[in-house]
Amino acid sequence: MIVNPTQNGWEVIYHRAHALLAAQLAGQWRRKDAPVRLYETLAAISHHDDLEKEWEEDILSEGGAPNDFTLNSNADVDAGADKLAELAKNALYRGRWVALLISMHISRLNEPSRGQSAKLDKLLDEQLKNQQRWRKELGIEKEDVDSAYAFMQWCDRLSLILCQQELPADERFLEISKGPDDQRYDIMQRSDNLVIVKPWPFQDDKFTVNVEACALSQVKFESNSELTQALQEAPIKVLEWTFVKS
Repeated sequence: MIVNPTQNGWEVIYHRAHALLAAQLAGQWRRKDAPVRLYETLAAISHHDDLEKEWEEDILSEGGAPNDFTLNSNADVDAGADKLAELAKNALYRGRWVALLISMHISRLNEPSRGQSAKLDKLLDEQLKNQQRWRKELGIEKEDVDSAYAFMQWCDRLSLILCQQELPADERFLEISKGPDDQRYDIMQRSDNLVIVKPWPFQDDKFTVNVEACALSQVKFESNSELTQALQEAPIKVLEWTFVKS
């Protein structure tokens, strides 16, 4: 989950909600420049974080605060590999294209950890074999697959910028990443809170996206169960961003 501090507690955004925001952004992309198999790609984007089940997991830091996903570096590697294997398996229920993109996402995030665990290494080897097989079965050129995944990664990164409150102050630009066209894109929030992206990649000149967040008014929790209950009972606030073509 994504955890942001507030004046009297925490703002918590579930990873599946972040993924849905990424899919909203993807749906706004200029149609003539959209990746192949757009709707299946949107499905992959919206479901790429399905392995996160915050209510069922250890989500408490040692200090008793909600545990932001960036602080999970000490997680058990073998247990993480099991979760990733389940994500890859379940993605296939939606079809090979969705499974292919999610498999590529697994590879990108976890290849740097290769060598830490025999189980993880086996999983990563399986992903590379599956990716090659699915590309061949689907009759898709690697260039088109790489472009679609770059699109997925771009939308994921933009969603994280918004959810993690990374928009710079004072109308300064921040790089998002390179898009599916290998073009660099930057984002900036104006003094009137409207958001612009340069160059403008979207279909419409103005649109609004949103994500739901849990508003916790308690700073410290004694147990996972206490935090879980607080999350389930917390007021929900809707965070919105309006994008405009400058």
